Amino acid sequence: MKLKDKVVIITGASSGIGKALAIEFARRGANLVLASRQYVTLCHIAQTLQTDYAIKAIAVQCDVTVEEECAALIKQAQFTFGKIDVLVNNAGISMRALFNDVDLAVLKTVMDVNFWGAVYCTKYALPAITATKGSIVGVSSIAGYKGLPGRSGYSASKFALNGFMDALRVENLRTGVHIMLACPGFTSSNIRNTALDKNGVQQGESTLEEAKMMTAEEVARIIADGVENRDRTLIMTLQGKLTVFLSKFWPAFLDKQVFKIFAREKNALLK
Repeated sequence: MKLKDKVVIITGASSGIGKALAIEFARRGANLVLASRQYVTLCHIAQTLQTDYAIKAIAVQCDVTVEEECAALIKQAQFTFGKIDVLVNNAGISMRALFNDVDLAVLKTVMDVNFWGAVYCTKYALPAITATKGSIVGVSSIAGYKGLPGRSGYSASKFALNGFMDALRVENLRTGVHIMLACPGFTSSNIRNTALDKNGVQQGESTLEEAKMMTAEEVARIIADGVENRDRTLIMTLQGKLTVFLSKFWPAFLDKQVFKIFAREKNALLK
């Protein structure tokens, strides 16, 4: 499926991977519905993309944790463009705290954004995407295959997203709807800066080596290619592929390696 003149909804489009996705899809000629809580920022991005790439783009203020706002987002996309070809469930938030220390409200917030946000948007978009035999994309993580220390809520939300998308794929084997799970490795974006600490406050500074990570632009390029090729699952790094492999065959060994990696991060939670 080529993306020219397709209608693509992207949640969490105001920064990071979401913004990079908006630019990449626009570059390929897609018309865009950009969703985020940051409406002013979205409007600026939409206007810039329309000017730079001669496509149509609208900004819709949407908190994906609110079911009614997700329904309104899909309705606005259909009203404006008359169809929906691709939904990219990208909106996400992270956390960093040991489970023993964390306020449970933090885990609920992460689950509401990362899992329920995707469920709500997919629920309301599915009939329209079925009509176009389009694509539903879940932007997940290697944390959806291996639980990461200090990120129990984040890992749980991505495991849940993976299971949801997998079930959805089987349900749609004969409808023509393409279901794709995209799992970047560690990506240099603002998700770690906005990660919630044990009290639900944004941690501010990343504790990992951002310079060695994938860029948001690389991730966006791979996802756009995956939509065009109607791929099933995208594991984007060698480290990610190795993690998935080891989790199946040598899980105890992988536990020790993951512990070592996170024990070395800045202001490590593991001792």
